[in-house]
Amino acid sequence: KCTCDTALDTNADTDGNSLDTAGTEQFRQGFLLVFSITSMSSLHELSEIREQIIRIKDDDKVPIVIVGNKSDLEEDRAVSRARAFALSQSWGNAPYYETSARRRANVNEVFIDLCRQIIRKDLQASQLRSLELQTKKREITASSTPKKRGERKSRRRGQCVII
Repeated sequence: KCTCDTALDTNADTDGNSLDTAGTEQFRQGFLLVFSITSMSSLHELSEIREQIIRIKDDDKVPIVIVGNKSDLEEDRAVSRARAFALSQSWGNAPYYETSARRRANVNEVFIDLCRQIIRKDLQASQLRSLELQTKKREITASSTPKKRGERKSRRRGQCVII
């Protein structure tokens, strides 16, 4: 089974299987969007899939890697590298790789990149939650701290002066 831990170990033999998520996108942390470089229509389908992922996840910064597969069929290429790269740029610099499943070219690199994106995003979210928690603790501490005697007097309405 391929996990982010094994994919980050470049010496590990990653034998992951890719599955059609069939509606389980809300439970996923990252996505490989794969098209065939021999089929322009497969590239066009990626935009709709990406929009669906973003809508379901309610996050336009979902870790995504764009993968042009079948790089071993260069003579049958229908999608230029420039076209695929332009798509990746329009999606906020999503990484773009060309792979060959037949030759196992760049397959591990794709998973490593996706896992690094997921880990980086999780770390950023964790740091943000920690910062928010610290801020809440400070607010609670500040509001529950007993007031000094001088502070109470200055908050009273009107002063009584006896002459």
